[in-house]
Amino acid sequence: MNRPAWHYDELRHSGVDYSDPSQVAVYDERHKRFRDYRREAEAVIERLGVRLEDTVLDMGAGTGAFALHAAPLCRTVYAVDVSRAMLEYCRGQAAARDLKNIVFRQGGFLTYAHTADPVDFIVSSGALHHLPDFWKYIGLRRLARILKPGGRLYLFDIVFPGGEEDLRGQMEAWIGSMKEEAGDTFAAEVETHIRDEHSTYDWIMEGMLERAGFRIDQADYADGFRASYLCTNRN
Repeated sequence: MNRPAWHYDELRHSGVDYSDPSQVAVYDERHKRFRDYRREAEAVIERLGVRLEDTVLDMGAGTGAFALHAAPLCRTVYAVDVSRAMLEYCRGQAAARDLKNIVFRQGGFLTYAHTADPVDFIVSSGALHHLPDFWKYIGLRRLARILKPGGRLYLFDIVFPGGEEDLRGQMEAWIGSMKEEAGDTFAAEVETHIRDEHSTYDWIMEGMLERAGFRIDQADYADGFRASYLCTNRN
């Protein structure tokens, strides 16, 4: 697709460059120090109500934290990511597990072209913050067109509380907790996230979801600025 010169290039990384295979190789090792991929994926599947006959799109699939564990529980998973290196890693993991129902596509919120029927569910974890707010909204509107009317979206990301007057203490506590759980390198990545990436405020995120055509059924905010939204497509 031809795009104007002013269009945002989502294939150009913000923050840590996960198009670099050397970064991808250690990504899982760092995250597994404080995450249980299987438990996370199964919890999302249960909350959404995914069945064996359903199709799921994983936007920002990364190394497959969700897609690899969701594949045995649904008909098809579309694993979409802007990083070819991430997708190749995920593809290798799928082959090792003999998973044949994952469709791999390079792209993102702004560039992925879904040519199959609309999907039943969309999951996106820790990916939307790579876009500035103007482009977040456009990306969410594109997701609404990929999702069936009445289909459900699960969105997880880092979102900042808009009611706080001074976030410095909370930012320092977040960096410190990541240092304890995953080490200095990951703590430095958190600093990069705050400085260079595009996490937004809670009131902005909720407004964009609603204006994009989603009904927010549940919004949860936890320590470490972790936010999750369970939504239904009203389009």
